[in-house]
Amino acid sequence: MHLVIDGYGGDYESLGNAEIIYDFLRDYPDKIGMTKVAPPQVYTYRGQKPGDWGLSGFVLIAESHITIHTFPERGYVNIDIFSCKEFDAEASLTVVKRLFGLSEMETCLLERGLEYIGDRETYSGMVRERIGLRGTAIGAE
Repeated sequence: MHLVIDGYGGDYESLGNAEIIYDFLRDYPDKIGMTKVAPPQVYTYRGQKPGDWGLSGFVLIAESHITIHTFPERGYVNIDIFSCKEFDAEASLTVVKRLFGLSEMETCLLERGLEYIGDRETYSGMVRERIGLRGTAIGAE
């Protein structure tokens, strides 16, 4: 499953708060039954124009990843929750809408890798292999 969210009319303070983004990426995988491979990473982006800034973050999970990009000045956020394991997309939308105070969302739910995953045994083996991974960032000090 790959849930793609574009959120509009969001709360400036929430969208610009690195701690809120980090906490979401740290805690949400557990809430939807996913397994973190490494701690979340959150970065501030500052463009050439004063209002062109935001936060970008991601967390790698055994099942795939969750990413977020915020644009506080525009009240905009995009979030991807990508997993080879099913999760409750509607509940995820409710959490995201509440967390960032969104007035509107455009969403898309994609089913990916259906032919590859094929059966529960293949899926279970793939997740077991990934759970044992512990990531090390390239170039990390």
